Amino acid sequence: MTTPEAAREVPRQNRPPQGQYHQLHGLGPTARPAKVRLRTLLRVASVACGIQFGWALQLSLLTPYVQELGIPHKFASIIWLCGPLSGLFVQPLAGHYSDRCTSRFGRRRPFILVGAASIVVAVLIIGFAADIGRLLGDRGESKMRAVVVFVIGFWVLDVANNMTQGPCRALLADLTGKDHRRTRVANAYFSLMMAIGNILGYATGAYSNWYKIFPFTVTSACAVNCANLKAAFIIDIIFIIATTFISLSAAHEQPLTSLDSSGEERPGSSEHETFLWELFGTLKYLPGTVWVILLVTALTWIGWFPFLLFDTDWMGREIYGGEPNDGKNYSRGVRMGSFGLMLNSLVLGITSVLLEKLCRKWGAGFTWGLSNILLALLFVGMLIITAIKSSMDLGSRLPPDGIVIASVLAFTFLGVPLAITYSVPYAMVSARIESLGLGQGLSMGVLNLAIVIPQV
Repeated sequence: MTTPEAAREVPRQNRPPQGQYHQLHGLGPTARPAKVRLRTLLRVASVACGIQFGWALQLSLLTPYVQELGIPHKFASIIWLCGPLSGLFVQPLAGHYSDRCTSRFGRRRPFILVGAASIVVAVLIIGFAADIGRLLGDRGESKMRAVVVFVIGFWVLDVANNMTQGPCRALLADLTGKDHRRTRVANAYFSLMMAIGNILGYATGAYSNWYKIFPFTVTSACAVNCANLKAAFIIDIIFIIATTFISLSAAHEQPLTSLDSSGEERPGSSEHETFLWELFGTLKYLPGTVWVILLVTALTWIGWFPFLLFDTDWMGREIYGGEPNDGKNYSRGVRMGSFGLMLNSLVLGITSVLLEKLCRKWGAGFTWGLSNILLALLFVGMLIITAIKSSMDLGSRLPPDGIVIASVLAFTFLGVPLAITYSVPYAMVSARIESLGLGQGLSMGVLNLAIVIPQV
């Protein structure tokens, strides 16, 4: 049942009848948790740090690694297609079932734990893909088996990431309840932890001598660059285990009861309708403001996805003029791109800390709009930098310092709109979905549709 204040936020004709959603979908009443301390929210959000550490390695090193395995550049984006595809189905599905999970450990924590364990398995598969491929029969320049192993691990990693992030954001929304300010703070904490994970991940990716610290990573099937990636993923495994423990030990969820107020057991929604029908069925209850948020989110991610996919590759090819497995220019460009992304994450973290003050002063919607204008200007700047560099006849020489500095600065300042993209839309949707009485896990899945559909 919504409060009078919450009801005023949503037009009556757009709200489901009182209690109808919960009756249709088998959501019994849950005990409203007491006000949670901010430091507890910070600890719960810490799992995002471990997840994003692996994402940073994935974004900075895997596209070059894919091409070192012999996969053509034009097919790299097809492999990356797994991310939006798994996000389209896995994250809404995880949110759907976490809304209904009756485990004594809580609704969200079992999904976070299984997702984190799956990330560890996937990272091991990716890091040791070349070695596994050799055991399966790869010889010489042919690495087809390693490619197959890598693709399997990569897809498992994307599925696991989506399985973990949705329930984690939903858990934060559960803990903050209808306190919209604390919801914004919790999402800012999540964004901050993502920034810290990015900084550590990109710093790890920019360092080229991890194989010396972990000498066992160099094998006959895995040369220096491959061994460096493998060693970085070993560090990631340690990190994800630590942050998952911190997060799960901090959250004390109230288990979902399967009994309604009259004491009669209520059947689950799986007995009446399929998951996708339920997911898309909730769309008819969304007010116009939520549809605007979803539309802006979709348009924003059309711009973000190519950058996140080819950022270090752009630096290696367009700025440094290199090609994978051809000279040192490409590797230098990838490392410089990782350095730029580390600075990007530093700005992302600072922006996340200041975000609540900005939203209170200017409003969440206005702040988000300004960030999207800045995003567009920086992308135009990158096009100009590329055009200037292409007009130079440098041969195999390194690019001028001015071009490199301008490129790194573009990467750096993109941290401002990225921090807002990671935080504000989630807080805005969470506040409006709460007033409708829909589950937070499912609401995160609805927003995720606006993110992944444009990527596909």
